[in-house]
Amino acid sequence: MLRLTPVVRSLIIINVLFFVAKIIAPTKDFGYCIGISFPNDLVTGFLSLWNVKTDCFKPYQLFTYMFVHGSFMHIFFNMLMLAFMGPMLEEYWGTKRFTIFYVVTGIGAGVFNILVNMFFGAGSFGIMMGASGAVYGVLMGIGMVFPDMEIQLLIPPIPIKAKYLVLVLGGLNFMLDSSGNVAHFAHLGGVVFAFILITIWKNQGRIY
Repeated sequence: MLRLTPVVRSLIIINVLFFVAKIIAPTKDFGYCIGISFPNDLVTGFLSLWNVKTDCFKPYQLFTYMFVHGSFMHIFFNMLMLAFMGPMLEEYWGTKRFTIFYVVTGIGAGVFNILVNMFFGAGSFGIMMGASGAVYGVLMGIGMVFPDMEIQLLIPPIPIKAKYLVLVLGGLNFMLDSSGNVAHFAHLGGVVFAFILITIWKNQGRIY
């Protein structure tokens, strides 16, 4: 039975409130950001993460973008994954450490995507939103902290060890969507920052 922990529950509520605000928010033309007509709601326009090469990029967006979602299915699957995996890490680490982990991996995902775009010309984007980077960080956390724990999948209905699930979902992230609408490198960034942070904690003796 699904049991939501305090931080996970709060994150889901915040994301849902942002999504409702996005739906009812008035529209504004953000064409001044990229030089062409670009109408969007105010929540998306001001709180999503814009490419640093545009006039609309603001540093605070590295935090706020992870609470903005583009569609119902976008927020539904992100929150579903968070609801199933997040409580395991929060119960293991406690609310403070889990909150730090979630925020660091979310911000790190945005930073990683920006750096890949700036220095390698990949991961190009105009505007980015969603909790996927932080959620992939949580997935990586499960894979590192509980590598041999078996997770029962819904589709297909088979058990799989957490460490293998990370590899499978990471690979599918790049293989299943080539439309350019998914920030693949942000997902990878969440994984990378999760690995770095957990490794630091382990070396400091903070992971038991």
